[in-house]
Amino acid sequence: MKNKSSYIAIMMIAILFSLTLIGCGNKQDAQTADDEVATSLDKIKEANKIVLGTSADYPPYEFHKQIDGKDEIVGFDIEVAKEIAKDIGVELEIKDMDFDGLLAALDTGNVDFVVAGMSATEERKQSVDFSKEYYMEDSGLLVLTDNKDKYQSIADLEGLNIGAQKGTVQEEVAEEQIEGARIKSLAKVTDLVLELKNNKIDGLVLAIPVAEAYVSRHPDLILAPHIDLGQGDGIAVAIKKGNQELVDIINATIDRLMSDDTLDKFIQDATALSEE
Repeated sequence: MKNKSSYIAIMMIAILFSLTLIGCGNKQDAQTADDEVATSLDKIKEANKIVLGTSADYPPYEFHKQIDGKDEIVGFDIEVAKEIAKDIGVELEIKDMDFDGLLAALDTGNVDFVVAGMSATEERKQSVDFSKEYYMEDSGLLVLTDNKDKYQSIADLEGLNIGAQKGTVQEEVAEEQIEGARIKSLAKVTDLVLELKNNKIDGLVLAIPVAEAYVSRHPDLILAPHIDLGQGDGIAVAIKKGNQELVDIINATIDRLMSDDTLDKFIQDATALSEE
């Protein structure tokens, strides 16, 4: 009888110990999840910096420029990011990477937000949150100046070699609107421009402001005047899902920049800088 009572007591202690561990584990998991979401802004403030992910080959949005002998990343997206950092009260750190790696960097926490001429598509909204849209962009076809009248309609592009930046809306436009085209997708627009100049592709689908920036620096390039690729999507800031407090602050910054026409000035200044 004594042995049986001891056995029951030991079993009860073991069960209670297991339940305690499970409870602690669940509580710890829940706390970890809460920390990842709820304190994202607190962590930014604690670090005194916010890390921007961008792809600086996309003038006038973001691009490299020699200023006073120093290579700097500039553009109207960069100015927007600076204003966001200022409103939060922290420093801005910029990480330049391939466009198609930006959302992965956001998901892993390598960057805090993405400002990169990124369209807020429904597909992207499945994996990240977006701010309100602050710019609308249409797409055009960059071609060699000698070929400006060669393409009178989208039908004339059928079966040709068409370039687009990998992971962008323009890649989707090329695939969906140009029937039978052989799409060449590369990570950098600068590499695609070289492909065009070397006759390895027949045209390059770009956001019109970006195409115009390249045209201003390359007299042998032009936007195909007869090619209409339709209305584009709105550009927005991407933020990791669940960080609503950060989204709200970014939206407030965008509201301010749009209400006093500061954003328009950023666009004008960045365009002029890209044409120098």
